[in-house]
Amino acid sequence: MNEMLIETIMTRGARSVSPDVLLADVLTMLRDNNYSCVVIAEADETVGIITERDVVRILANVGKGKGVLSMKVSEAMTSPVVTVNEKDRLFDALVISKTRGIRHLPVVDAAGRLTGMVTQSDLVKVYFQVFERQREIIEKSISERTEALMRANEKLKVLSMEDPLLGIGNRRAMEVDLQHTHAAALRYKYPYSVILIDLDYFKSYNDHYGHPAGDEALKGVTRVLKANIRGADRLYRYGGEEFLVLLPQIGADGARIVAVKMIEKVRGANFRHCRSSYQAITISAGVSSFSEEGGGRSSWKVIVKTADIRLYKAKEGGRNRAVSEG
Repeated sequence: MNEMLIETIMTRGARSVSPDVLLADVLTMLRDNNYSCVVIAEADETVGIITERDVVRILANVGKGKGVLSMKVSEAMTSPVVTVNEKDRLFDALVISKTRGIRHLPVVDAAGRLTGMVTQSDLVKVYFQVFERQREIIEKSISERTEALMRANEKLKVLSMEDPLLGIGNRRAMEVDLQHTHAAALRYKYPYSVILIDLDYFKSYNDHYGHPAGDEALKGVTRVLKANIRGADRLYRYGGEEFLVLLPQIGADGARIVAVKMIEKVRGANFRHCRSSYQAITISAGVSSFSEEGGGRSSWKVIVKTADIRLYKAKEGGRNRAVSEG
C-alpha cells in the first residue's frame, strides 16, 4: 500500500461542468445519472465541487428566499476543493480523506487537469484488502522464517495512521496532512497555522506517578485539546508528550487565541502534578503561521521548525504560556 498510486484505483472520466452552468441543470444531472457529485472546472482547473451534502444545504435555503433554479453553480459549490494527484500514494489520499472528513476526492494530473475521482469508500476498501493480505503474509511467515515475519510486521506499521495510545493522528499522518495543506495554501493563497505543544515537567510526572499514570495524563490532555479546536482543525501526536495542532485557514492572531485557550483549559482541568510549580499539569506552546507575506517559508517544515523554536522560548519563559513571535 505504501507504493500503490491513486491512478491504479481511481474512477476515470469524472464529470465536470463550468461555474456558469445553472445549478438546476447540475441537480438534474445528479438525479438522472445517479451521480454523488459533480466537479466544477474552469480553464481545465478544478475550482469546486457539488456533492450530496451541498444539495442538502442548498435545499435547506430554499425557504430563506434563495431561488435554486436561478442560481449558478459557482454560487453553491464547495470551494476551494481538496484534490489529490494521480501520482500520490493511496496512503496519502486516505489520510486526507479521513482527517478532513471528505467523501469525494477529485484526482488531477501534474498540470492540475481533472483525470478522475476517488471516494472514501474506494480508499477504505482497498486499505482493508491490503491490510488483510499483509496479515496473511504474517501468518504464513510464522511457519516459514522469522526474517520474513519481521519485514511483514514493518509493512503493517507503515499502514498505521493513528497513535495507538491516544487515538489521534500519528507523526506519519501529520506529515502527509501538512504537505497537502501547505500546497493548497500556496495554490489558493490562504493562511494556515500550527501550534506545537509540550507538557510541562512531564518527565518528573512519570518519575513520581509512574508511566501508566503518565499515559492516562496524556489521554486526559488529549481530550481537553480535542474539545477546544474546530471540526476543521487536526490534532496529532508529534512525539512523546508533544502534540501538533494544525489550523487550516487560520492566521497568526487567530492561532494565538486558540493556543492561549488550550493552555487555560488544560490548566483548568486540574490534572494533579505535585512536582510542578503549578501543582497541576500545564502545557507550553509555540505558534507559527504561513501566509503569502510569510517570506521564505517554502516548506511546511520551516513552519514547524519556527513553532518548535517558539515552544522552547515558552519553556524558557516559565512554561504554561504560548509564544507566537520572535
